[in-house]
Amino acid sequence: MSDAPSWPFSLVRRAGGLVFLSGEIPVADDGSIPEGIAAQTDLVFKHIAETLAGEGLTLDDIVSCMVHLADKADFAAYNEAYRRHFKDPMPVRTTVQAQMIADVKIEVTVVAAART
Repeated sequence: MSDAPSWPFSLVRRAGGLVFLSGEIPVADDGSIPEGIAAQTDLVFKHIAETLAGEGLTLDDIVSCMVHLADKADFAAYNEAYRRHFKDPMPVRTTVQAQMIADVKIEVTVVAAART
């Protein structure tokens, strides 16, 4: 969702020293969706990293992740892929199973600490 000008929400908002990103789903620039939870997780965090870079931030600035998985059976593989994108201290995280609006396995929303 890196380029979603017609959607009725902001992609990024800053407030109180924090940077809030809208939920990101694993849709490639060509509109394709990769197979499997690991590839989808990696693409989501690629998009998030690009959005954060536009704000002068990196994945290291993320303090909180809210993750929606379509299938709880994907949890272990998602967790393994997720771990590749962060180092200690890890962001706080909530992961829930949810019915997705799009035909994807994951959606991630993050909050990052703004740099001063």
